[in-house]
Amino acid sequence: MALIRLVPSNVNINFVGIRFITFIISSLVILATLFTISTKGLNYGIDFQGGYIFEVRLKETPNVPELREKLESLNLGETAIQKFGGDTDVLIRVERKTVEGMSENEAQQTVIDRVKATIGQDQDYRRIETIGPKVGEELVHNSMKAVLFALAAMLIYIAVRFEWQFAVCGIVALMHDTVAILALFSILPFEFNETAIIAILITAGYSINDTIVIFDRIRENLRKYKKMELGELINKSLNETLSRTVLTATTTLTSLLALYFFGGSVISSFSLPILIGIMVGSFSSIFLASPLLLYLNLKRGTEVGAPANSN
Repeated sequence: MALIRLVPSNVNINFVGIRFITFIISSLVILATLFTISTKGLNYGIDFQGGYIFEVRLKETPNVPELREKLESLNLGETAIQKFGGDTDVLIRVERKTVEGMSENEAQQTVIDRVKATIGQDQDYRRIETIGPKVGEELVHNSMKAVLFALAAMLIYIAVRFEWQFAVCGIVALMHDTVAILALFSILPFEFNETAIIAILITAGYSINDTIVIFDRIRENLRKYKKMELGELINKSLNETLSRTVLTATTTLTSLLALYFFGGSVISSFSLPILIGIMVGSFSSIFLASPLLLYLNLKRGTEVGAPANSN
């Protein structure tokens, strides 16, 4: 066990003492994100902008990277290919673009003709659909609702299990994590699609789990050390759970790094936001959620609920 100990047992880091520095870092991240989103916006993918879907059963097992390269050479816009169902079934999505001097129907037929000419006219085209902008808007709306409902559910859960002060700090940390993920998609040229929503929800789930473990230890120590100064007690709780936090984050990041480097382009683009999100979530659990409790008049002693095991 000692061989895998990443944090010394007697560690005593003054997390609370550097809270103003970490608060400033978080504030800068949020401000930078709001600025880039308001000026550049997000690079919405096919699912949100609309496009064309081809469900094709090929005569032979496809070489997906080669097929993707052929379709991208057509310069129709963003193209996504994924396998599904049988070995010869592929789902192709092509970005919907407005072409000057061409009607919507003509643009659609042009895309269909060029895709078929590339893949082969004799293939089995089982479904060809057009996703209009209204469908994309609905998808954006529903995705935002999913994220907000998830945050609201976590807020209620923490408020019931702990005290409202813990719930507020946990949700502030989650909102920080969500904004940080959006920064990734706003600043860098990554496509914001349905996998981005999944990455946000995975990050939120990981972050709140990490935060609750720390909150549980703080609540337990509130019962044990009724006269200890709150900042010192939060520091003690953070240091006691630091080994668990580092180990969990390290093992998770190791798996994600393997997916990023060896999973291919599609898996890499999916795993990168989660990888960044895990680091941001660990940061907010330690440096944001817990120190914020200092400012919310936390109840002490017997007024706090019964302690529970944190590990």
